Amino acid sequence: MNRLNLITLGVRSMVESLHFYRDGLGFEVVIHGDETNPDVIFFNNAGTKISLFQANQLAKDINEENPPVLAQGFGGITLAYNGKSKEEVDQIFMLAEKAGARIVKKAQTVFWGGYSGYFQDPNGYYWEVAYGADWEFDESDMLIIGGN
Repeated sequence: MNRLNLITLGVRSMVESLHFYRDGLGFEVVIHGDETNPDVIFFNNAGTKISLFQANQLAKDINEENPPVLAQGFGGITLAYNGKSKEEVDQIFMLAEKAGARIVKKAQTVFWGGYSGYFQDPNGYYWEVAYGADWEFDESDMLIIGGN
């Protein structure tokens, strides 16, 4: 099992999240259901796909009789956008802030030698936006992870 196809984010408001990701950040989306009350939203991006699903419905999908409790605060997961330059990282932060993201850590040189920062989306998910001088990308703009 060496593949991850879809990451689903449980969200409080499907419509608010749709506007943030599609209208604010420019993600191409596929909406299932009515746009004013979507059932599920898929991001049609390169690489691993992301979907949005109403959080309490997602919990019930996991276990209808005893759904998991929705966590408050940091859930131990971050999402990442890897840029090809410091300037691209800065542009993504400007776009995210304009879309309504909360900047948690401004992009800066970090301990591993790269340039990185974090923003939080309207549902509290943390996104790292980072650049590394030695990073390489494949034909789908996915980061190539190599060994020593």
